[in-house]
Amino acid sequence: MPKWPDDDVILFDGVCIFCSRWVRFVAARDKAKRFRFTPIQSEYGAKLARTFGINPEDPDTNALIHGGEAFLKSDAALTVLSLLPGWGGVRALFAVPKPLRDVVYSLIARNRYRIFGKYDSCFVPDADLRARVIE
Repeated sequence: MPKWPDDDVILFDGVCIFCSRWVRFVAARDKAKRFRFTPIQSEYGAKLARTFGINPEDPDTNALIHGGEAFLKSDAALTVLSLLPGWGGVRALFAVPKPLRDVVYSLIARNRYRIFGKYDSCFVPDADLRARVIE
């Protein structure tokens, strides 16, 4: 898999209400401000997505760039959580076989707009979070 020059970047679907809430959840717990965020609808986000085989027009996963590597689907979500203060216990979920974890992830991802809704355009974060968004 290719390398990416920026580190600790979370790629997300900016019009997905569930995905935008995920970003706010992570940002609120990331006191060290380790993570930065990029909507797949941005130029930077679309380039990152294409580099790792994600269709920017129809994204089926979020992604985490950590250590220059891309983590996708359940690996991305669990890695993010495990790097947040107080959430290290989530690492135990890596014991669940990846195919099983990804089936559950994909089921939610496929139905996220129907279940959680969709914004008409990318959500606009507050000023503090805005400083951590790469577009």
